[in-house]
Amino acid sequence: MEKMCKLRPQLRYLLKKRREAQIPWYPKHFTLPHPKYWDMGFITYDVNKYTPRQMVIIPMVLLAISLVILGYTMATTGMPVQPGIDFSGGTAVTIFTTATPDELKGVFSDYPLLSIGEGINNGKLLKFGPMDDTHLQALATKVSEQYPDAKIDQIGASFGKTLQEQAAIAVIFSFIGMTIVVFLAFRTFVPSGAVVLSAFADIVMTAAAMNVVGINLSLPTTAALLMLIGYSVDSDILLTMRVLKRQGKLDEKLAGAFHTGIIMTTTTIAAVGAMWVVTLLGQITTIWEIASVLLIGLFFDLINTWPTNAGIIKWYVLKRGKR
Repeated sequence: MEKMCKLRPQLRYLLKKRREAQIPWYPKHFTLPHPKYWDMGFITYDVNKYTPRQMVIIPMVLLAISLVILGYTMATTGMPVQPGIDFSGGTAVTIFTTATPDELKGVFSDYPLLSIGEGINNGKLLKFGPMDDTHLQALATKVSEQYPDAKIDQIGASFGKTLQEQAAIAVIFSFIGMTIVVFLAFRTFVPSGAVVLSAFADIVMTAAAMNVVGINLSLPTTAALLMLIGYSVDSDILLTMRVLKRQGKLDEKLAGAFHTGIIMTTTTIAAVGAMWVVTLLGQITTIWEIASVLLIGLFFDLINTWPTNAGIIKWYVLKRGKR
């Protein structure tokens, strides 16, 4: 017992020296498994293979194209994303009929029919653009005569304008709040700016993709865009915390963060994908639109986190001389 007590200070001293000299505690012939890249059969990406410039060039090109698309839509519609009737005003009519969408287009050919959504039990959701009082009254009379169980909802143009302003305020304040929290967490401009840039690019690319695939901006899709701010930031913060706060080699920290982050994002994609399939089969249009926006945003989150944010963080660490 006395010998053991005498050896303890010596053992602590030796372990301290080994840590200071960065000597691993395990034997030299033994190597800890640590992947340089993650491979699950459908993703093979070596996060340490490319230079920071190579990592950010493609996402920056996509961001520039997305900004052009949003600018064009803004010039033609007054909003960066094609607005739905929630924001532009219009009339939504819910009817139950076995008629096909083409037949319904013929029935309502005299009115500004925007889209026809199909639901369960032969339910149809018809969306009409803004109309004057005469056409609106004629539409209500025609619907009541042919479809007694129909439901008519109208959103005025002025009310839609108010919703536009409230939605814009919600997006701006949520983004500002996220930015403040990120800068307070890291207190360094480049890592914090990289996280904010990645979140901004995620929202911009998703909004541009909505214009391309034809998903209108509505209250549900605005909520989905707000959710994407949180989804995009979590993996960015994980990456930044792993690289800046942990000890070790840069390539190992990047690989470890990539391995964890990609699992987080793909599990979310799987869950949202299941919701997308269920709502598509059940013809639940509102939730399907939310799931579609989330899937698009999560795909762009992979691009903006690992090539973009990882490239900026890698450049920042290498510039500071931390290997």
